[in-house]
Amino acid sequence: MDDNQLLRYKRHLLLPQIDVAGQQRLLDASVLVVGAGGLGSPVLLYLAATGIGKL
Repeated sequence: MDDNQLLRYKRHLLLPQIDVAGQQRLLDASVLVVGAGGLGSPVLLYLAATGIGKL
């Protein structure tokens, strides 16, 4: 992770369940969401905020 990503995800890195390795796994992950309606839109927003690599 670069300095910008460390700054962006610093609160995630404080969680013992995630730490640096877990955040890197999120950055490397890909997720497919079919439909961006009433439920899909907020799901996409939260997935993007967590740092999923490809949506």
